[in-house]
Amino acid sequence: MAALNLNVNGKKQIVDVDPNTPVLWVLRDHLNLVGTKYGCGIAQCGACTIHLDGVAVRSCQLPVSVIGEKSITTIEGLSESADHPVQQAWLEHDVPQCGYCQAGQIMTAAAFLKEHPNPSDEEIETAMNGNLCRCGTYLRIKAAVKTAAAKS
Repeated sequence: MAALNLNVNGKKQIVDVDPNTPVLWVLRDHLNLVGTKYGCGIAQCGACTIHLDGVAVRSCQLPVSVIGEKSITTIEGLSESADHPVQQAWLEHDVPQCGYCQAGQIMTAAAFLKEHPNPSDEEIETAMNGNLCRCGTYLRIKAAVKTAAAKS
């Protein structure tokens, strides 16, 4: 076990964990930030997506020991009152069905739009391609990303 200092959603956190523990489990089990979901466990589905210094990364395979001074943002820290343009567009387009993948989808879209504020349909499809939605709301996801881009 090791005491690690983390910056999570703008707050300093100290966790006493095995340094090899994936960030996902530190967030969920030690910091009670359960918005980030466990999906496949092999960093392929996107349900565990968080931002690390603003970049979308999969947290289920990322050891907490590699975080260092980098800033972690989870779905809970994306906006204080769920008013981020991507979150608002998700509601506007009624994207969630089961909702399981939504935190990862939203975090991926938010990081993508920060770097590509006026994306084409092809760029959206490419950026969101790695996030799986078991309900198949891909057309609504693309429409929501387009709407969020227009609002940003």
